[in-house]
Amino acid sequence: MEEIMSQFLAENMNVTEEEAAFIAECMPVRTYPKGTVLLRAGQVATECYMNFKGLVRRYYLVDGEERTTAFYTENQAVASLLSYNTKTPADHYLECVEETTLAVLTYEKELLMFQRYPEFERMCRVGVEVQYGQHQEMMARYMTSSPEERYLHLLETSPDLLNRVPQYHLASYLGIKPESLSRIRKRVMQKQ
Repeated sequence: MEEIMSQFLAENMNVTEEEAAFIAECMPVRTYPKGTVLLRAGQVATECYMNFKGLVRRYYLVDGEERTTAFYTENQAVASLLSYNTKTPADHYLECVEETTLAVLTYEKELLMFQRYPEFERMCRVGVEVQYGQHQEMMARYMTSSPEERYLHLLETSPDLLNRVPQYHLASYLGIKPESLSRIRKRVMQKQ
C-alpha cells in the first residue's frame, strides 16, 4: 500500500523522502469491501479520503428513496467537507460501490501536515478549488439540461461509469427513474 502513496506523491507533489514518509504515516492506505458505508447521515465526518482505486458514491435518503448526487473515482478526493470542517452531522451517505482503496486522513493529521508542510496545504486548497468549480458546472448543467442531455454528457465525460455503476444508481444520479434511463439509452443507441 505504501507504493500507492509514494507514487501519488511523486506525481503530484515535489516532496523529499522525509516529507513523503511523514505524509504516508499521516494518511494510511486502506482497502474497503464493496458496500462499505464510510459515512452515514447523522454522523460527523472525521475523515476525508483520496481515492486510489475503486468507486464511492454520495447519496441522500429522501422519503425513503436513495438519491445519488456524486460518484468519486480514481484520483479524486472524497469528503463530506461541511461536516468535516464544521464538526456537524452529515445529511448524506458515502458508500463504496466497488472494492475501494483509499488514503485516509483525519482532521487532526491534516492540521499537523499543513503546519509542517505548507506545500501540502496549497495542493489541498487548489484541489478543493478545482472540485468546487467542477461541482458548480455540474449543478448548472443539471439545472439547465434535459435528462437525455445529462445522459449524453455522462456518456461523453465518464463512459466508464456506465459499466461500473448499477443502472438504478445512474438513473438516480441523472434525476430520473430506471425505466426512463432505459428508454433514453435505447434512443441514443438507435441514433448511433
